[in-house]
Amino acid sequence: MPDKRDYYDILGLKKGASEDEIKKAYRKLAKQHHPDLNPDSKDAEAKFKEVGEAYEVLSDTQKKARYDQYGHAGVDPSYGGGGGFGGAGGFGFEDLGDIFDSFFGGFGGSARTRDPNAPIKGADVRVTVPLEFMEAVKGVKKNLRLARQEGCPACNGTGAGKGSAPVSCTNCSGTGQVRVTQRTPFGTVQSQRTCQTCGGKGSIIKDPCGECAGRGRIKRERTIEVNVPAGIDDGQTFILRGEGDKGQNNGPSGDLGVTVSVRPDPIFERDGYDIWCDIPLTYTQLTLGDEIVVPTVDGKVSYKVPEGTQPGAVFRLRNKGVPYVNGKGRGEQYVRVSLEVPQGLNAKQKEALKGFEATMSEQNYEKRKSFFDRIRDAIDKN
Repeated sequence: MPDKRDYYDILGLKKGASEDEIKKAYRKLAKQHHPDLNPDSKDAEAKFKEVGEAYEVLSDTQKKARYDQYGHAGVDPSYGGGGGFGGAGGFGFEDLGDIFDSFFGGFGGSARTRDPNAPIKGADVRVTVPLEFMEAVKGVKKNLRLARQEGCPACNGTGAGKGSAPVSCTNCSGTGQVRVTQRTPFGTVQSQRTCQTCGGKGSIIKDPCGECAGRGRIKRERTIEVNVPAGIDDGQTFILRGEGDKGQNNGPSGDLGVTVSVRPDPIFERDGYDIWCDIPLTYTQLTLGDEIVVPTVDGKVSYKVPEGTQPGAVFRLRNKGVPYVNGKGRGEQYVRVSLEVPQGLNAKQKEALKGFEATMSEQNYEKRKSFFDRIRDAIDKN
């Protein structure tokens, strides 16, 4: 296995660089080596992929932590590490009745008894999926790998071995709760407690299923295809109903929350549903005007730059932005032009430029004229 370059070195950063520093370095280098801007350079293409690989790791908090501790072995299985897709975890809430019972069940009175056979919804599951900029703008189908609790196929979720079934607990008569009487200095106190014989389930499995050990559910790795909606933004989450953990006692399955992590684009910058890009133009193009080609998320379009356009001017392309998520319409694209000053002029070019400048007057420079007029006015007042 050939040695890989350090990801921080690739982005020109020091270990411990901030999230903002990592993003800025990636945008700069990805734009510099982008294949569209270097169509005949294999070296640029290789560097573009290398920069992308470094950003994918360092922009992910968990992967970055593993890389900082173990190097490439922490994020690349071929190096003996444990990289790969981030695991799936549950996010749900305990039954509030159990919390109140634990506080008030031992003080007498009528603590609420939960039906042990009542349906229980499965826990929700959350995963994060990385997306390219254009995938988030246009939407994409993605295969997601996740771990979730599913009904045991061997026992059909009952937890009992083949040919057997759960039986009612004789200690609690199938209620899952037992009444306990205690003598205290204040008198006799009765309370409801979870039955220790059945663990509050109300039933006992005498012959547990060998596949799930009597739990009725098993954890499985699954790969499912999801449709990522067009227009979704970095950090946003969309929900897939019923794709989480299997419920208990015929309860509904939990939901799957998919959070997207969008990689920045070297050319486009997103602002809500609007898109911005910067285009450098020459002095001649700004002075005389020109018809230029502008990149958009839908492809290249032509735009006529007016004569006398100033550096920093912004023009708008209607309906060329990001589609609204689950809605009609889309944002705009804004193009900001800048002046690229030529470098490395030869003697002939310099003379030609000086000759041209000699033909100009203040009337040709509106901003300079108004600037010096203000200076003269200030001097005259003093």
